Amino acid sequence: MTVQEQTTARCPECAADVTFAETPRLSELVECGECQVELEVVTVQPVTLAPAPEVEEDWGE
Repeated sequence: MTVQEQTTARCPECAADVTFAETPRLSELVECGECQVELEVVTVQPVTLAPAPEVEEDWGE
């Protein structure tokens, strides 16, 4: 049985630790367990999080 190491990163909004059960992927979206803000993985070495971009309305353009 292998022990998988958990990865953590700091939430840019509230400074809480966000823990990943699996290796995070670039552009993966996660939610902070403390402040519930949606975050995006912007780098993986080291793992860095940023607020996820807002989804803008597409008016068929």
